[in-house]
Amino acid sequence: MSEKPRFIMCNCTGECPGFKDMNFWKLLNYVRNELESEYAVIHPQLCVDDGDRFLEEVLKPGVTYVIGGCDPRMQKKMFRDPFEKKGIDFAKQVVALDLRNMTTEEAMKRVTEAFEGLSPKT
Repeated sequence: MSEKPRFIMCNCTGECPGFKDMNFWKLLNYVRNELESEYAVIHPQLCVDDGDRFLEEVLKPGVTYVIGGCDPRMQKKMFRDPFEKKGIDFAKQVVALDLRNMTTEEAMKRVTEAFEGLSPKT
């Protein structure tokens, strides 16, 4: 997968207590400006109908997606339909991150580690 990874953040309606210590805008701007990402976006709730429609619109074969949100197992289960509809292999194209109960700085570190893990080893 040669294209830069895309970062998608789900903020679970903005009311999930697990994100109370996170500044989403600081995180997104960090990813956009400091990491090798194609883009960084936020969605209010990827696991509902408009989240499915959003994913169906942006998912492409051969691209890696780093998705921040809830438990990775839950992400795989809740996002199954749009990934299947687009023929995208979640296990191969997604790095799912549980960013709940983290400060902004902790989330930035975790996302950085995920991006670094995608870099080719030289």
